[in-house]
Amino acid sequence: MEASFVGVRVRYAPSPTGFQHIGGARTALYNYLFARSQGGKLILRIEDTDQGRYTKEALQDIYDTFTWLGFHWDEGPDVGGPYEPYFQSQRLPLYAAHASELIEKGHAYKCYCTPERLAKLRETQAATKSGQGYDRHCRSLSDAELRELESSGASSVVRLKVPLEGITSFTDTLLGDITVENADINPDPVLIKSDGFPTYHMANVVDDHLMEITHIMRAQEWLPSAPVHMILYRAFGWEPPKLCHLPMVMGKDGQKLSKRHGATSVREFRRQGYLPEALLNYIALVGWSYDDSREFFSLQELEKLFSMEKINKSPAVFDYQKLEWFNGSYMRKQTPEQFACLIEPVLNEAGFTAEPDLLGKIAPLIQERVKRLAEVPDMVRFLFQDPAPPEAEALIPKKTEPARALEALKKADALLGQLTDLGEEAETKFRGLAEDMGLKLGDLLMPVRIAVTGSKVSPPLFGSIAAMGVDRARTRIGRAVSILAQYVGRS
Repeated sequence: MEASFVGVRVRYAPSPTGFQHIGGARTALYNYLFARSQGGKLILRIEDTDQGRYTKEALQDIYDTFTWLGFHWDEGPDVGGPYEPYFQSQRLPLYAAHASELIEKGHAYKCYCTPERLAKLRETQAATKSGQGYDRHCRSLSDAELRELESSGASSVVRLKVPLEGITSFTDTLLGDITVENADINPDPVLIKSDGFPTYHMANVVDDHLMEITHIMRAQEWLPSAPVHMILYRAFGWEPPKLCHLPMVMGKDGQKLSKRHGATSVREFRRQGYLPEALLNYIALVGWSYDDSREFFSLQELEKLFSMEKINKSPAVFDYQKLEWFNGSYMRKQTPEQFACLIEPVLNEAGFTAEPDLLGKIAPLIQERVKRLAEVPDMVRFLFQDPAPPEAEALIPKKTEPARALEALKKADALLGQLTDLGEEAETKFRGLAEDMGLKLGDLLMPVRIAVTGSKVSPPLFGSIAAMGVDRARTRIGRAVSILAQYVGRS
């Protein structure tokens, strides 16, 4: 049938063979934003023709990923639509019928080459460095030979007849006009495999046409497939959708983003404690920019402002440190109550149960410091578990005599027991004690911090003591005093 395009229709067509990665999430987001900016529709189509690698977990991850990120499609397997089914494995008769049409028109042919012959061909080509890809052996079989092979029950695939001469040209919204010599295109790629399942080339072209897709936005790694697809469109007599091949997502080393750079799957970023709003905002900027200065956008703002013209041609660098900065910024935009709700499940998962009162004290202590939610349990572990007894040497500030450090720790403990306020009064009185003893405030508080939290780096000390209770803090300081006293006695 001839498509009657009405409005913008784009698609995201993931393969459920692995978890959704940043590049795929960005492709889906750009398609969604373009559709929304144009008043169009986004279609989710599941490319599950690789049945050997298909997993239900990967399929569920597709749904979970975009539910978490906060945007959804207008048509798809879970919501239905006028072009069902949206699983390619359920559309096999369509591909078979279109393959037969191509054969009848002389644009495709059945290939009976055995796996053994193809393997030997590859070995010969590798050894002689002559030719590349299929040698078109079955393209010139006579009708009699074809009938004999057919009657023998030999297994076959369907291959596209790539023109032997001439050129294939197309226009990419980002990259401009592209022309490829047909002689340089992969010779006669398979369209239908011997098991009846289509290859990527066949399924995508047929489905994009039948589902009336108007624009295709996909990663530049698919650019080499575009000439094959153009040949298919012309063979069918169809108008191809407009193409836009998105810039690659790279690591800082200039190589394609991979696990060696850090997390790449959305579920891993989620596990590490990134907020969906922060991750979505950041990946929108990995290859697109509104202007040279603005960085923070809500999804609703992106829906209005996004345009293909502002997508960069060059590869985009994924900066993990910049993402952490984004995430921290979004953390600090939360109200204390919102932040408390964010950290509660993270604490629970770590085995820490915080009553509402304690949770309310923890949130403001760490909100200005946390970059990822996964950092929270270790930051506040001392509030739920007694830290290991400190080493005596750790309790002694640099250039301070052990006996002097012991005296300071004892006086700090005594002063803490006298305080009625752990806010400004506490800092003022401890500052006064440090001056009276001729110490820097940091040298006075450092051993107290280590005794109470088990670390030189912690949330604000007096706020931490207020959260855990003065008596509990003084018990830990008393333990540290004993450790330091024994050390001084041995010195």
